[in-house]
Amino acid sequence: MTIAIGNDHAGTEYKFEIIKLLEGLGYKVINFGTNDNDSMDYPDTIHPTAEAVEAGMADFGIILCGSGNGAQITANKHQGVRAGLCWNNELVELTRKHNNANILTIPARFVSLQQALGFVKIFLETEFEGGRHQNRVDKISCEC
Repeated sequence: MTIAIGNDHAGTEYKFEIIKLLEGLGYKVINFGTNDNDSMDYPDTIHPTAEAVEAGMADFGIILCGSGNGAQITANKHQGVRAGLCWNNELVELTRKHNNANILTIPARFVSLQQALGFVKIFLETEFEGGRHQNRVDKISCEC
């Protein structure tokens, strides 16, 4: 399984630890994020991450920025993307079970590294429930 990852300067340190975790679990990682802490514009790394998920080059994505809001908004501009902003374990589980999210958004300035690593595991281990939720997910993308 392939995971695309993108981040701005606020998520760089977490990104490196997440990559270590993912590779240790046997995942292939495509890194679209910045590798330093110099201020940069998050859309420059989030759009390529979302495009990789949307195009099927990656099975899932993980994106990080300070609050997570800018990254999530950017990723969700892509029709084939369902990015969920999560700051606790229950939200991570529900965004997969109920929304079939294919990108996990982590607010790096509001969660600890240990929390972020836990979110990644939960996200990748949780299956979409389908059923009553499928009809709702089918209505998310718009015909623009």
